[in-house]
Amino acid sequence: MELKNRIETLFRKAEFSAEDRDTFEEFKSALRRGEIRSAEKDVDANWHANTWVKQGILLGFRMGGMVEMSGPTETFKFFDKETYPTRPTSLDDKVRIVPGGSTIRDGSFVAAGVVLMPPCYVNVGAYVDEGTMIDSHALVGSCAQIGKRVHLSAAAQIGGVLEPVNANPVVIEDDVLVGGNTGVYEGTIVRERAVLASGVILTRATPLFDLPNSRIIKSDGDKPLEVPAGAVVVQGSRAIASGFGKENNLSIYAPIIVKYRDEKTDASTKLEDYLR
Repeated sequence: MELKNRIETLFRKAEFSAEDRDTFEEFKSALRRGEIRSAEKDVDANWHANTWVKQGILLGFRMGGMVEMSGPTETFKFFDKETYPTRPTSLDDKVRIVPGGSTIRDGSFVAAGVVLMPPCYVNVGAYVDEGTMIDSHALVGSCAQIGKRVHLSAAAQIGGVLEPVNANPVVIEDDVLVGGNTGVYEGTIVRERAVLASGVILTRATPLFDLPNSRIIKSDGDKPLEVPAGAVVVQGSRAIASGFGKENNLSIYAPIIVKYRDEKTDASTKLEDYLR
């Protein structure tokens, strides 16, 4: 791909010309339209980072100078890289942005039918597919990949990653429900139709206890933590088995798969059309 070659060449440069800036703007527009993305799923359903795309995003920070991005008021100030203003939007995008302080940063893709409740934030490089709802105080981190018809409940935090450039971002696949105050970080993959109950925290180092299948799911080497399709995950705890922890009856946090989705789960997690 010609754009890929130009971005990889630019990434090795220390100084940039007006033509280089035009290349970056072309790259950012392709991100905005969803024609390129920072991570993709292959035919075997494995997710891989697109290193050159993440290089292009990082280029924007190097190219850009600090400017004032404040609105009409004098008391509410913003200062950021001029390469990453808020994303241009219009009614033709068919994205519902409810008034109240939400921000989509340029260089992100937000599909038609997405609903953003205030205040929420979508960072650069993120990909948010159609029919998804991002609720109040929810974060979609840099390069995070969000599938179709996902519900990110209030205060959900979907972590992002720009560096290292070969690291996978967090992936939330289609039809996933992410409960309120839930955090998904460090390249964790949540497969389709999974349900993360309120307050669940998932990181690369978090073991996930699968009760129905009597197993412990962990990250392994380059493989991130992966929540199976249809899993229903809740907060839990496990006793510390030795030493001071055992002496004092202490426990540590443990996410637990209590079941896999059924008709009752589908009914309780359905995104109602009247909310749209």
